[in-house]
Amino acid sequence: MVFIKRYGNLYDKICSMENLKLAHKNAQKGKKHYTEVREMKGYEQYYLKELQNRMLNKIYKTSDYEVEMINDDGKEREIYKLPYFPDRIAQWAIMLVIEPILKDKLIYDTYSAIPDRGIHLGLDRVHKAMENKEETKYCLKMDIKKYYPSINHNILKKIYRKIFKDPDLSWLIDEIIDSTEGDKNIPIGNYLSQWSGNIYLAYFDHWCKEILKCKYYYRYMDDIVILNESKKELHELKVKIDNYLRNRLQLKIKGNWQVFPTFVRGIDFLGYRSFEEYTLLRKSTAKNFKRKMRKLKKKDRLNHSDYSSINSYLGWLKWCDSYNLRQAYIKPLESKIKEYERVNDIGKVC
Repeated sequence: MVFIKRYGNLYDKICSMENLKLAHKNAQKGKKHYTEVREMKGYEQYYLKELQNRMLNKIYKTSDYEVEMINDDGKEREIYKLPYFPDRIAQWAIMLVIEPILKDKLIYDTYSAIPDRGIHLGLDRVHKAMENKEETKYCLKMDIKKYYPSINHNILKKIYRKIFKDPDLSWLIDEIIDSTEGDKNIPIGNYLSQWSGNIYLAYFDHWCKEILKCKYYYRYMDDIVILNESKKELHELKVKIDNYLRNRLQLKIKGNWQVFPTFVRGIDFLGYRSFEEYTLLRKSTAKNFKRKMRKLKKKDRLNHSDYSSINSYLGWLKWCDSYNLRQAYIKPLESKIKEYERVNDIGKVC
């Protein structure tokens, strides 16, 4: 495994004014309209110096969270939001230094929230694997029950300590991890949480690849797909994986896990259903897309939110075989889309 080397002497880099300025620059991307960001304008040096003092003197404390419930593809999720200052800047400052180290600890076939990796790389990798029909006849698909709320604080902190030997950095990471009540749960919405979710399963990934010898193993946060030539072997792997997750990480596999013929049902992963020679949009996403487009068809004109929604779905459609969906649901809206673009003087989308 790749966890032998430990890294130290990082805290001063994190707290340097140069790094804090870069963190502020990155954290405000797409958020310059935020009141907090506007309030810092012209006073950046003052605010960043204040943050630096809190971190160096170890009096930094994570602010109170604002919790919002959202519906994510039919699932209710709690999203935790922190103030821009000091928290978003502080977490960016940490990640600018440790992100390359954490990325190096992950296997190649994990894709969530990792720069230069993502859904489309994952799709390419799965389709490439499916070219070997004999070795990928069957698919084990599973995900973890209430993953983020189930992450154990102490186990996560131990994992970070296996990577970093910097006590000051450990103090700061611990402070953020323990900013939610109880000994479990890391908040969805934190920049650090995205990477914590990945690194919590990093040892597990290596165990699956190197000890269990899972040749075709793919993970997107807590969604896992394993391909194999033997249905029996996949059932045996599931038992071993279940034991590992329960005993070492205090996690449980959802009860809806399945082993099925890959080329009959296709692989529902990364928002798409992948078959041997074509790719379809996931059924739930397609259903939501159809419902939204029907509503827009009834409107006299599109607003900014409508136009953004169309753009978002077009981003999904361009990576799959979507001719029929486009003809049935996007084409009837073309005149409205063109009118919106004309009024707002923006380029063509369709």
